[in-house]
Amino acid sequence: MRYDRHLTTLPWSDYELLDSGDTMKLERFGKTIVARPETQALWRKQQPALWESAQAIFAFRDKRGGWDVKKPVPEPWEVSWGDARFTAALTSFKHTGIFPEQAPNWQWSKEQIEKMIQPKVLNLFGYTGVASSVAALAGAHVTHVDASKQSLDWAHDNARRSGVGEDKIRWLLDDALAFAKREARRGAKYDGIILDPPAFGRGAKGEVWKIEKALPELLETLKSILSEAPGSFFLLNGYAAGYAPRAFAQAIESVFGEVDGECGELFIQESSSKRVIPAGIYVRFVR
Repeated sequence: MRYDRHLTTLPWSDYELLDSGDTMKLERFGKTIVARPETQALWRKQQPALWESAQAIFAFRDKRGGWDVKKPVPEPWEVSWGDARFTAALTSFKHTGIFPEQAPNWQWSKEQIEKMIQPKVLNLFGYTGVASSVAALAGAHVTHVDASKQSLDWAHDNARRSGVGEDKIRWLLDDALAFAKREARRGAKYDGIILDPPAFGRGAKGEVWKIEKALPELLETLKSILSEAPGSFFLLNGYAAGYAPRAFAQAIESVFGEVDGECGELFIQESSSKRVIPAGIYVRFVR
């Protein structure tokens, strides 16, 4: 395992981090500019005047958050990355349904899939499914699992917008660990596994997910369903769990043994400077 291999998302045509500071970030998704809280941004804003362009600002009041819409915002609006098309929206959790820090991992998984012939890929905690659409467009047959009906519907719509055939992605409203255990009992095998588990969550039937207890068990289960064929890949992301990349890497090594992989932080770089926002961690390997 190669440690401290950090990945940085640079601006692309439909996304850029315009500025950040004072615990906020200013971003452009397509033609829409939004400002959101960002606890990592302890520094000062570099372009204060630019913030006047924000069409919507997420703010907390009385421990509750909401969007202040300053200028008209289409709901939802379409954004693209490569051939994948997906929608952004102003959600009540300050997210837009798109996590741009994952762009390097989208590219990496796309490259792994293109080396194989119609591989089977499992995407757990799939949320709005950008990774699933990217994988399907690269030639994979994808199983997308999420415990939220709203997120599942959003992901399905994103796949349609991307032109992904209905037979290319299997959509499942399910608990990630429960599904993985059933697949292990059935002897299922996948050529690629992608997962982005939350620190805490609930499954489709109310199952409780606590990462410190459930992740080790999930990794053990996924080991049994990841194909041992050369080229099979594994990608674990972490956003709000509070763990260091090496903690995730060593959890994987304790289950899979020595692997040809790398781990590090995920950064998003401002479009007008070299300043970056830390936006999560990842571990990935290829057999």
